[in-house]
Amino acid sequence: MSDVLALPIFKQEDSSLPSENETKHPPFQYVLCAATSPAVKLHDETLTYLNQGQSYEIRMLDNRKIGDLPEVSGKTVKSIIRVVFHDRRLQYTEHQQLEGWKWNRPGDRLLDLDIPLSVGIIDPRTNPAQLNTVEFLWDPSKRTSAFIQVHCISTEFTPRKHGGEKGVPFRIQIDTFKENENGEYTDHLHSASCQIKVFKPKGADRKQKTDREKMEKRTPQEKEKYQPSYETTILTECSPWPDNAYVNNSPTTTPAFTPTQHSTYSVPDSNSSSPNHQGEVIAQGSGEVSCFCFLFFSIIL
Repeated sequence: MSDVLALPIFKQEDSSLPSENETKHPPFQYVLCAATSPAVKLHDETLTYLNQGQSYEIRMLDNRKIGDLPEVSGKTVKSIIRVVFHDRRLQYTEHQQLEGWKWNRPGDRLLDLDIPLSVGIIDPRTNPAQLNTVEFLWDPSKRTSAFIQVHCISTEFTPRKHGGEKGVPFRIQIDTFKENENGEYTDHLHSASCQIKVFKPKGADRKQKTDREKMEKRTPQEKEKYQPSYETTILTECSPWPDNAYVNNSPTTTPAFTPTQHSTYSVPDSNSSSPNHQGEVIAQGSGEVSCFCFLFFSIIL
């Protein structure tokens, strides 16, 4: 588990537009193939609803410009995917929260890779001590999609004092590393995350429908205060997860999976992505990028 005091710092968007030279162009982009909620106000971070145990595709995209990170060309990188708490209050007690979940769900994992559906992932690994983490190697020059399954639901971490509690939000975070001189994947390249809520099977579809119906009843003036629902969720840049020591561990491995021939997926371009698109899109419209750092550092009483 991560050090409860070493919490990740998510990038805060400044109100002023950065110049083109100041805009950082991220080397990679991760796209979760699940629709964002329409009931999210402008300038807030997107929220995506997932069904428990359902396989969702995350497209791992090479976003490098010509000449960027030449040392990665022709080589594999390692990505670590985590499901973590969004609320800082729960992050401070992450270890206890996950140990309690493990006690109630013996033998289960919070996060799994659906290896048969995944494309381009190499040497996928899980660690029995890291129930909320999976990792794998991939070649940025080749089409790669990791299908994940989240098995915990948001209400499992809500104090059950009465019925009808709202579930707690989670985050999906991806950290990517390159090899160092010793052949270990410890050199950090890129990190990004998004906010999710997980429901019992089909619950996410019902919640999405409910949000859509609520928005349809609002006046045109009220609708202008909310984001549209996007077909995919773009993970936004953040600082690396502090538990970097795990990169050097040798977790119990699942059988290596190397895909052969697969059908081609169409990858959305930047114009069809959600407003959390990084790089040049931020420079063109940072007003539409979420300022979820304020949400993240709010301690929920």
